[in-house]
Amino acid sequence: MSNSPEPASQELPLPDNGIGGIGAKAAATAKTGGVRWPSWHFLFVIPLFVMFGGVMGLYFQPPGLQAFFGLTGLTPGGGTDTPIAQAIERVQAQQEVAVISEGDIVALGRLLPAGKVVAVALPYGSSDARVQSLDVTVGQTVAKGDILAVLDNRAKLQNALNGAEANLQVSQANLLQVQETIRASREEAEAALARAQTTAAQAQAELNRLTPLLTRGVTTASAIDAAQARADEAARDVERALATLSRYEAGSGAVQADIAVAEANVYAAKVEVTRARSDLDHALVRAPISGTVLDINARVGERPGSAGLLDLGDTSQMTVEAEVYQTMIGRVAIGDPVTITAQALGAPLSGRVQAIGLEINRQSITSDDPAANTDARVVDVIIELDAPSSQRAERFTNLEAIVRIDAGRASAVGGE
Repeated sequence: MSNSPEPASQELPLPDNGIGGIGAKAAATAKTGGVRWPSWHFLFVIPLFVMFGGVMGLYFQPPGLQAFFGLTGLTPGGGTDTPIAQAIERVQAQQEVAVISEGDIVALGRLLPAGKVVAVALPYGSSDARVQSLDVTVGQTVAKGDILAVLDNRAKLQNALNGAEANLQVSQANLLQVQETIRASREEAEAALARAQTTAAQAQAELNRLTPLLTRGVTTASAIDAAQARADEAARDVERALATLSRYEAGSGAVQADIAVAEANVYAAKVEVTRARSDLDHALVRAPISGTVLDINARVGERPGSAGLLDLGDTSQMTVEAEVYQTMIGRVAIGDPVTITAQALGAPLSGRVQAIGLEINRQSITSDDPAANTDARVVDVIIELDAPSSQRAERFTNLEAIVRIDAGRASAVGGE
């Protein structure tokens, strides 16, 4: 009899070893740390992934999404009354000129005084002069014609004026001398005529006295001839005196010529004085308009350049010069209400379209974006600010601002 164990039975079915059935689920649960996830929980995860993908698509707008909008003609947010739009303050470069909402146009602009900024240049003929003194400061209000500065050529021009005035005095004295000479000569001629007439009268009387005596033989013929000669000579002296006196009459040619020459010299001297006085005014820089001194470009001792001596502007009425794209200008009309915003202003300004330019110009107001289109074609639109806005903007000449034009609003209001 053997003590070895009997061989195991090979009959089916085999006993359960715990690997299949419930044992397999238990093993899977053990591998996942003891947590079991029902399959229906994935119904909540899928929408989250879809929502996340939609937000990222709208934010980044990949080429595929852009192509979809291009084919369908849809726009992001177009199905709502309050579409998602970029804030006005953050519109950059060429997007400044765009339709933010129906009827509104946005453009870049700059604040300017009414009539723009005047660069006050030196008077004509004073290009080589230096500034001797400045009589104004930045921010000072001046009236038209006020002296802004004095140039260093004033002394030279003053001497020229003094010389011209001295020449005028000499010419006037010469005229008086000619007039006095003519008066004295006329009086002398009148006296000579009176003397000649007296002599002639005496000679004639002597002739008349001797003539009867000749018939009575009291006198001789030679005496009569001598008396006749004296009478004739006296008569010729009278004629000569009359001719001399006629030269000094007021209407005579000689007197008129002498006085005309003297008067012409006086007139020429007066013209020279006027010219010298005008040249002296070139040493003074006067305000061409009433306004405020915005900036001074040259100091004492300097010669102003092409920028002029100083910048002057009438800040009592501020305006905005906006550059509207040529494709949008047809929608802008005189009287359209306008809103102007800029960070330096604190609060928006308001105004209305005052004028629309007649030329298509190259854009001059651009951002510092290197990709900005500086060749854009725009039309200048002048906007007049209302009184409160103008008062707040008078300190911000040339400030770049964003202009929003409510295009068509004026015509709509008029139609109502």
